[in-house]
Amino acid sequence: MHARPLPFLALLLLCALPIGPEIRADASVPAAAPPHTTIAATWVWPIDGARSVANPFRAPAHEYGSGHRGIDIATSQGRAVRAPADGIVAFRGTVVDRPLLTIEHAGGYVSTFEPLTSDLSPGDVVSAGETIGTVASGGHAESGTLHLGVRLGGDYINPMTLFGEVPRAVLLPCCDPL
Repeated sequence: MHARPLPFLALLLLCALPIGPEIRADASVPAAAPPHTTIAATWVWPIDGARSVANPFRAPAHEYGSGHRGIDIATSQGRAVRAPADGIVAFRGTVVDRPLLTIEHAGGYVSTFEPLTSDLSPGDVVSAGETIGTVASGGHAESGTLHLGVRLGGDYINPMTLFGEVPRAVLLPCCDPL
């Protein structure tokens, strides 16, 4: 009888262990929905009136690339802004030259509004539809717009996915025929 070396047995044991998630063949188990499909039904548009986006979300090619990490909503200075969902005020203050307000929501969502003046303070609880402040001036957004950025788990996402309004992509011809 030959003695097997210890490293060979350790390698054999490692190969026998599962190395990925358990895959179930049970078709009755529903697939998990994307994280913002269940939350989206509870988000309300933050400005009364028609929904008009002056500058859409443009995802950057990489973490530090150029893009537009939110949407600019067409509105007017002094207009009331409502909380899109229940949450807790995380920050209110001026960053560089713009007043802003940040709200933490259920599910790991964080919304930021700028320029926005508000009397709320960090720790204040807000409800969906509640007035959180008024459109101000300053910042990178064009005059007459309100910037809304949303992060999920630290990454910026297209806020329009939470309002059920993602425009359908349309492919256009790019070149002259050969």
